[in-house]
Amino acid sequence: MRDLLLGKAPKDYDVATDAIPEEVKTVFPRCRLIGRRFRLAHVRMGGVLIEVATFRGPQISDNDDLKHKNGRILRDNVWGNLEEDAVRRDFTINALFLDPVSGEIQDFVGGYKDLSQRKLRLIGDARLRYREDPVRLLRAARFVAKLGVEPVEDTAAPTMEMAKLLTDIPPARLFEEVCKLFMTGHAARTWQVLQRFQLTRSLFPVLRGKGKPGKALTGALLLQSLDNTDERIAQEKPVTPAFLLAAVLWEPVHTRADELVGAGQTAYSALGQAADEILTSQVQRTAIPRRFSAVTRQIWTLQPRFKNTHGRRAKNLMQERRFRAAYDFLLLRVEEDGSLQSLADHWTEAQKGVQLNTGRSPADAGYRNKSRHRPRRRRPRGRSSSAKS
Repeated sequence: MRDLLLGKAPKDYDVATDAIPEEVKTVFPRCRLIGRRFRLAHVRMGGVLIEVATFRGPQISDNDDLKHKNGRILRDNVWGNLEEDAVRRDFTINALFLDPVSGEIQDFVGGYKDLSQRKLRLIGDARLRYREDPVRLLRAARFVAKLGVEPVEDTAAPTMEMAKLLTDIPPARLFEEVCKLFMTGHAARTWQVLQRFQLTRSLFPVLRGKGKPGKALTGALLLQSLDNTDERIAQEKPVTPAFLLAAVLWEPVHTRADELVGAGQTAYSALGQAADEILTSQVQRTAIPRRFSAVTRQIWTLQPRFKNTHGRRAKNLMQERRFRAAYDFLLLRVEEDGSLQSLADHWTEAQKGVQLNTGRSPADAGYRNKSRHRPRRRRPRGRSSSAKS
């Protein structure tokens, strides 16, 4: 409803109903009930996933189905009606309902007015609502970046104070939020808002601080990677958290690697150790699935190998599965270190030469040297029939 009123194409549609999850499953037997803290039904129709939520009722402290810890709601499955559910929502612009039958908009908290004035307002006491679910801090930043709304004073003022509450959120959930923040086409603007709300280092504590406690040092490489991510999404090209994380975490990895090189390690081993240290520290705050962290690490550790511009080592590098991602990252590094420009130019030309000679780009993940053949398997020798018994 919110996106429609702003003239934006909604990425999906959520359904709210007075039917409890078990009743939804009775109507749609193949639906999946998920969540413990906040139970939902996921219904698939025509290949589309529709999230179905039951109207929530007022919070009752002595209700066994509503558990709190330091003000944070751990379980919330108290059912109610439409108006009660609207009041329980986080922001007013998220509490608008469209009746699919009559086409009427139901608004109980002034969300329509706030949306028309491009205002972001929490329903109820802001500090209490942030404490109930600190992820609302990140949602506020995401809405400001994505929708172009501005938080009212009561909604914006507590963000710096409440940022520390994000440490109580499970790392797996925070990784999902990071993907929503940076992988939906508004990464550059989102970073600016996170800095403004002083939430950046609550998400990425491995980054060096800058000025105010919650702000992080931001280099040209990171800013360019955010712009590139937004551009690829706008062009409907694939993006991966692995590459974005490589850009976000590069500064502490590079700094630590330089320290290890100064202590006598090779550039390759230093980057490998630095990568392990920084990733191990970061996953304590935002879990990074292995399928992404492994790629991120490979992007980093391939960087020293770009100095091998000739011979077999250069050829082997171009056959690496992550060559293209590492090459793209090298181009980003030029943004901060102009001395790498000639090296980047060399590898740009090298790829053109390989593509001209083979008809294939070395960036192809499946590219391998076709001249290599597997050794022929020898047949096992049979026993001689004249062998003595």
